[in-house]
Amino acid sequence: MKKFVKPIVGSWFEFEHHNQVGAAYWNDSLRRFTAEQWRTLIRDMYDVGMEYLVMLSVAYDGKTYYPSALLPQHDFGCEDPLEVVLSEADNCGVKFFVSNDYWHDWRKVENAMKDEKIWSLRERGMEEVAAKYSHHKSFYGWYYPNESQINGVLDDLSISYANRCSAIAHALTPQALTMIAPYGTQLFKYDEKYIRQLEMLDIDIISYQDEVGVEKITAEETRKHYEALYRMHTKAARSRLWADIEVFAFEGEVYRSPGIAAPFERVLRQMEAVSPYVEHILCYQYVGLMNRPGTSAFAGHRESTEKLYVDYVKWLNNRH
Repeated sequence: MKKFVKPIVGSWFEFEHHNQVGAAYWNDSLRRFTAEQWRTLIRDMYDVGMEYLVMLSVAYDGKTYYPSALLPQHDFGCEDPLEVVLSEADNCGVKFFVSNDYWHDWRKVENAMKDEKIWSLRERGMEEVAAKYSHHKSFYGWYYPNESQINGVLDDLSISYANRCSAIAHALTPQALTMIAPYGTQLFKYDEKYIRQLEMLDIDIISYQDEVGVEKITAEETRKHYEALYRMHTKAARSRLWADIEVFAFEGEVYRSPGIAAPFERVLRQMEAVSPYVEHILCYQYVGLMNRPGTSAFAGHRESTEKLYVDYVKWLNNRH
């Protein structure tokens, strides 16, 4: 009998990757994308079952990815890529979690959660993004990308950051869901304190990073951690439990060399490990790491990304 393995139903999505070394194979291509290429990318993702897309950021390095009154805009090949991808997502029925950050130096996470000047810019940014784009039916929710490592349990600053973001989000877009994607998954154990923290968190969906791509844990070892998370989420009965599996590898040293697509054999083991415990599996990420052969929206390392796409689609079409 075949193992029951859930497919990947969503992906992180970015206009540019914040780690320039890691994205050496795709950032330059994304910056040059035309509006039609961004539309093609959304359609390519939809065609392989990507129903949920999680936008990493709406700003980076002091500039936005859309026309803004708050900051200057990145010089891309498309005038308003945010409008283009949301419009195409409307057409396809794709649901976007739209980022509320990086209005700051993404490396200084604690400062971003505490600094009131950053909070002021973040709130005005959310107001602007909601005013310009929340009319799209694809505007499904908000994603808060600032993360601190969960060392067994959450720190108080991360909880207050998430809850403060959600208070703003609820006021602006009452129907929109909220998501975070913590790391530190390999440090989890069943803990009553974490259950209490889950009860305090005003977050609809927590999509935990499996950390296989950054080589902190093997695919098989993730199973026990997601099982513990499943039990804690069930007991807390608040946030939904999803998985964020990493479909990348590195050409050399982790974080300090270009990212390439992982072999599908490893990705399948990651999917198998989390499937019994999570509602949905998302991946980090299609953009730059999976490419339909012949697509006009190509970005990434050609051989590995096309192979991952072909191998995944073959599995997807033959899994029943």
